[in-house]
Amino acid sequence: MKIKELTLYTSELHQQRDFYQHVFGLKTTNKSPNSFSVRLGHSKLLFEKSEKPHVYHYCFLIPNNKLALAINWLQDRLSVITYENGRIIEPGPDDWNSESVYFFDPTVNILEFIVRHNLNNYSDREGFDASQIISMNEIGMASKHPERLNQELKLVLGSKLKYGNVDRFGANGSEDGLFLLVNYNKKRTWFPTNIPPTPTPFKGIFEHDNNQVLLKFENESVIAIA
Repeated sequence: MKIKELTLYTSELHQQRDFYQHVFGLKTTNKSPNSFSVRLGHSKLLFEKSEKPHVYHYCFLIPNNKLALAINWLQDRLSVITYENGRIIEPGPDDWNSESVYFFDPTVNILEFIVRHNLNNYSDREGFDASQIISMNEIGMASKHPERLNQELKLVLGSKLKYGNVDRFGANGSEDGLFLLVNYNKKRTWFPTNIPPTPTPFKGIFEHDNNQVLLKFENESVIAIA
């Protein structure tokens, strides 16, 4: 699965735009009083203004030889999340064969750079900057019925459960892109924070097996948009 386009909602549109312009150093486009967008590799990320604040967990895929350089780049711009033993890099579960670093944006969305060692995306470019982000790679979907979400995604997109389970925490899609299915009654926080998962709405264009579908997540359900 690939995340071609993702729209998130924020009550702090100017802070989000400043973050991507001045911290990530990327050009923002389609700017208006109520929205803007930014290109992240083959993904397009859009923010639309909302009255209600939302907290998302989403992830960026970077080349699998760039994590150390990406951490240095982040630390020049913000504070990355560290663990009790001072560790910054978090290995994924064994079957994920991945490593991640986590950080917050100005509205306390939980962001992540991830390398997936099974993917052949080595880069020979020097250094690291945000222009080397390959794509959006994960978006969190919190619900009290993740098994239903998994079935809805299979129905409207054709994607299947890749990791974990549909009882507490699982991931639907592929290494190129995942929906993180979280049962907020059983998994009380987004790793590695104390922030509880909540069913935050989003919409986007997602591709699976060369089939692109416009869908939205709201009221803890997945809906295909005609």
